[in-house]
Amino acid sequence: MTNRLAGHALVEALIAQGVDTAFGVPGESYLAVLDGFHEHRDRIRFVACRHEGGASFMAEAQGKLAGRPGVCFVTRGPGATNAAIGVHTAFQDSTPMVVFVGQVASDQRDREAFQELDYRQMFGPGTLGLAKWAAEVQHADRLPEYVSHAFHTAMQGRPGPVVLALPEDMLCAPTAAPVLPRVDPALAWPAPGALRELRQRLLAAERPLMIVGGSGWSAESAEALQRFAENWQLPVGCGFRFQDTFDNRHPLYAGDVGIGIAPALAQRVRDADLVLAVGVRLGEMTTGGYTLLEAPRPRQALVHLHPGAEELGRVYAADLLLHGSLAAAGKALETVAAPPALRWRAWTEAAGADFARNREHVPVEPLDMAAVVKTVERLAPADTVYTNGAGNFSGWLHRFLRYPGLQHHGRTQLAPTSGAMGYGLPAAVAASLLQPQRTVVNVAGDGDFLMTGQELATAAAHGARRLVSIVVDNGCYGTIRMHQEREFPGRVSGSALSNPDFVALARAYGWRAARIEHTAGFEPAFADALASGLPTLLHLVLDAEVITSRTTLGAIRGAALARQAPA
Repeated sequence: MTNRLAGHALVEALIAQGVDTAFGVPGESYLAVLDGFHEHRDRIRFVACRHEGGASFMAEAQGKLAGRPGVCFVTRGPGATNAAIGVHTAFQDSTPMVVFVGQVASDQRDREAFQELDYRQMFGPGTLGLAKWAAEVQHADRLPEYVSHAFHTAMQGRPGPVVLALPEDMLCAPTAAPVLPRVDPALAWPAPGALRELRQRLLAAERPLMIVGGSGWSAESAEALQRFAENWQLPVGCGFRFQDTFDNRHPLYAGDVGIGIAPALAQRVRDADLVLAVGVRLGEMTTGGYTLLEAPRPRQALVHLHPGAEELGRVYAADLLLHGSLAAAGKALETVAAPPALRWRAWTEAAGADFARNREHVPVEPLDMAAVVKTVERLAPADTVYTNGAGNFSGWLHRFLRYPGLQHHGRTQLAPTSGAMGYGLPAAVAASLLQPQRTVVNVAGDGDFLMTGQELATAAAHGARRLVSIVVDNGCYGTIRMHQEREFPGRVSGSALSNPDFVALARAYGWRAARIEHTAGFEPAFADALASGLPTLLHLVLDAEVITSRTTLGAIRGAALARQAPA
């Protein structure tokens, strides 16, 4: 190849990996890369965002949707620290992502030059929860090698984020190094002997339950997983914010095993005599703080299949460990032959009935969030992408929205298992720009929304369409207020919010908008938003007393006061 700037070679390497969109906030530390985006603008675009946190959330959502690394560019120092929230989300959500960080010039290193940081120290594996790998590219001729390594690492085993630091002078150096070909992760298949043992454990069980989730599923593997569940008539729960792994309308679906779990499902997890965990890490949220499955040795027999060998046995001493890529897991499990008759059909049917009962609700006035979510599901297209950040508002989505299995439309739930506030709107903008043929619905709380609300501008600037953001405004950080009433009843501190006029704010960014205070007003407003095809914000005003889908602030406060009362 002829010489070109290393910054241009980097863009060519991304194109070779199939990347057609990168998100970021521009910085002077990587001007040569920005020039490379201009040079190759017919094959790749750079979406300039309004904050690095929003940019990294968009890249994380890109990784979820594509199953390949999302790409984010930020500048040194403040840019990298702002982007760290998306890196942490990608790590905890097991999402493939590569973050490129501009770095000071090589001849200025270790002088605490302007905005200088050591990104290997900041993001490296020793941080135990930010990046799978962090490196700095010192030589332009090795840049394609580092990019290939980064993509391999992000996708292999348990997927996750990688950070590459790019010294400014390295990016401006000439290089004739050829780009390397597209990389795909090697598939790991569970050992045949382990699958035979799994069959014996299933045959011996009386109350089995499967919990599925994780990152790296293919449509074919998810479909095979469903056939495995059907063959064995297993009730299936989905791990926290992985509800689109298994079709929620399937009769075997038992519900989501996460925050706000249905009490009947929580009891079913406790009562199971065999839990088959496929793809999920069995973290704090999915295990109810390690109580549904007690750590390190659960009462239930536990079979754990996971793509990351380092995750197996990390928390739980399982009875059987299976190491396998999720793109292969469903196909491997499908080969486990079921007997002609199964003894637990009544157990499975009861799980499905419990899920149906959990979707029933008592209407609330004047604004009924359960009715809102059910209306969204009824009116939105089947392949709609739903996004949310963190807050009590998400409990209505978890409980009442039925996600299709990802074998039908790919990922339909983009939500942070890391509990990152502000994730939902940037994720929705990314989904709208990356898959413009699909409708995208973001549900956000008022506190959650304003963490990244400026990304309304990114949506407008880059022509997002079929995008609806539903802002649930109860005038407080609802989750914190709930915990305050539970632990310190009646002593409210720091959780009240003073909000802007969300309708006026959205219109200032060029969005359509409407305010809704009553349930009856939601359906026509949402239908109008869908029909318009234009970015629309719907501002829902909710009484803070309606704090969750199951209880009220008054009830929580009353129970707390009763506990504190002298005997």
